[in-house]
Amino acid sequence: MAVTTAQPTTPAVAILRRDHVEGRTGLSRSSIYKKVKNHEFPTPISLGGRAVGWLEHEIDAWLDEQVKKSRGDK
Repeated sequence: MAVTTAQPTTPAVAILRRDHVEGRTGLSRSSIYKKVKNHEFPTPISLGGRAVGWLEHEIDAWLDEQVKKSRGDK
């Protein structure tokens, strides 16, 4: 019987463009950038040129926090 060694895997980094972030959060473009400016929303990362995106896991964490705040689970 062959023995295999499991290699640790790093989760893939998913990047969401603004239109997907708007769809996931329900926020408008201007609301997203206002919250970024006020340190109330994850900061986008540069993808080169004028393109930016958000890390999906940071958006997921932000959404989870909004649910907790909304339900009083601080």
